[in-house]
Amino acid sequence: MDVVSDAISAVRIGQPSSNRLRVGGSWCTRLAPYEGAGFHVVLAGGCWLVPDGGGEPVTLGAGDVVLLPHGAGHVLADAPGDTARAVPFEEMTRPAGGNGREVELLCGKYRLDHARVHPLLAELPQVVHLPNRVGAHPELRSAVDLLAREVDERRPGACLALPSLLDLLLIYMVRAWMTESATGSWPAVLSDPVTTAALRALHSDPAAPWTNDRLAAEAGVSRATLARRFTALVGRPPMAYLTWWRLTLAATRLRDTDAPLAAVAREAGYGTPYALSHAFSREFGVTPGRFRAGGSSSSR
Repeated sequence: MDVVSDAISAVRIGQPSSNRLRVGGSWCTRLAPYEGAGFHVVLAGGCWLVPDGGGEPVTLGAGDVVLLPHGAGHVLADAPGDTARAVPFEEMTRPAGGNGREVELLCGKYRLDHARVHPLLAELPQVVHLPNRVGAHPELRSAVDLLAREVDERRPGACLALPSLLDLLLIYMVRAWMTESATGSWPAVLSDPVTTAALRALHSDPAAPWTNDRLAAEAGVSRATLARRFTALVGRPPMAYLTWWRLTLAATRLRDTDAPLAAVAREAGYGTPYALSHAFSREFGVTPGRFRAGGSSSSR
């Protein structure tokens, strides 16, 4: 798998959820902080998004997409003025009407485990606004169009189609941010051919007996060149990244499956359950058994 797919798969839990919001006139609703990621797709009309904590209000138009990758609380409203009038999103049952244009949005959430989030996702800003611009991000635009039709028509199979389209939307939103980001380090990481080749190798077979020499040969450069470029861009040496990624994969398997610890250890590149347990405890501060049972953990 590639880095973006792995980064999302490692933290995603269950299926995304969504609600259709159609309002008009004067309205204002608050969405509380969420242990995951939120998103909005403007299907018709326009509105404002006001982040919690004094962030700059963002104007949203028809076809715009916005991702809140860290689950930040925020307000959606017809105007960016007094947000104290906001009612909880769950209570927004008022039908469209009144003075002012009608607004229709698809609002939803992705359930994500932020405890071991990949650095690619960690560096996403609190609000990722992707305006509807002619010629920009055609894949994202296609996904938005498909979502709009699926929400409107609710044809047979919609219960499977809608979550799948929402998963696709998340990938396209992250891709679009990487294309437009002027400050993130990971767009630079994945545009560097040497680092990309090394990451692709590690993610394709994380359990392989990797060494710096073998990984450098895979990337087609010297060991020194790989170490210098990888560390400068990724923020940690190749083998340190591999260790972290193996343990992240092990944590995901422990969370999502009942596979025996020996199987989890083999898949993560550890020869014995004891070796995995020692490394896991050092990284996350809890044994694999306690982690699986729901013990608290914190990533470094």
